[in-house]
Amino acid sequence: MVLSWQIIRFQLKETFAIAYGNYTYREALIVTLEKNGSKGYGECTSIDYYHINLADFNQILDTIKSKIESQKIIYPTEFYSFLLNLELPSFLRSALDCAYWDLFGKLEKKSFLELNTIDFTILPDSSITISIDTVENQIKKIEQSSWSNFKVKCNHLVEKDIDKLLQLDKCLALDSNGSFTSANCIWLENNEAIPKFTYLEQPMKPGSDNYKVLHADKFANWMADEDCQDVSVLNDLKQHYRSINIKLVKCGGLTPAIEMITIAKELNYKIMIGCMTESTIGISAGAVLAPFCDYADLDGANLIANDIAKGSEIVNGKIHLSENHGLGIKIN
Repeated sequence: MVLSWQIIRFQLKETFAIAYGNYTYREALIVTLEKNGSKGYGECTSIDYYHINLADFNQILDTIKSKIESQKIIYPTEFYSFLLNLELPSFLRSALDCAYWDLFGKLEKKSFLELNTIDFTILPDSSITISIDTVENQIKKIEQSSWSNFKVKCNHLVEKDIDKLLQLDKCLALDSNGSFTSANCIWLENNEAIPKFTYLEQPMKPGSDNYKVLHADKFANWMADEDCQDVSVLNDLKQHYRSINIKLVKCGGLTPAIEMITIAKELNYKIMIGCMTESTIGISAGAVLAPFCDYADLDGANLIANDIAKGSEIVNGKIHLSENHGLGIKIN
């Protein structure tokens, strides 16, 4: 098995404005695993508010390259156990885990869906992100869009803006990226109109037990994002969040995400498969888990101008899963 990688800058179609900052591009590490002429691909994105530095990952890969290349082709869950022993950051572990699933499926001539006996006849629609702007501009974008589900970004709570959004006859979710106060959250979860929002994602800054002001049995369908990094926190969050956002890079890849989904369902969470601003490589990996989920937020590749791959596609919110071998990823 041969390991190679490259860092690519993806230009965004428009400025991506969220509470953490404004972004015009994203840098991503693209990992390739090759065996017998087949190539598997994985991706992780540089995210400043997660303190992800791709230069660090470059050095780590230089260090572990020989260990990975000496591995025989084994089942992906066994390969994941090997990755765990390397004690890698979750973002990098995810890129390698996804690349291996893609390679393994191509070598076995089976799709990820076949390998895991996934029924993909019923899929949620994906949302499209509406960046921070005046509420009037946000509403204009929503009304002009051909998508049906929208995730509206906001930075701090403006009650009159919430009221204007609630008047729309659209499927809307709210994502404040941790910019709400505890008082904001108390107002929201006790507001009888709030269930019109499909979910309200990561209302307050993660850490310091801020989430304990939230109540899962009130009107708001609170969804944990940064508060929910992996399976270890699910029990602690249960009384506060009704839903969770699973992103492969947060939990470490497809292999742990499947386990996380299983346990989250046992705890009666609603589940969203989410993404960073990723190319079709990262989106194709996340999309194969959409059949297990109640919600999807897989618009990443739709936000970039210079995608480098083909695979599963999100067309106006409809998820079109590739049935090609592995994750169905091909580099253009």
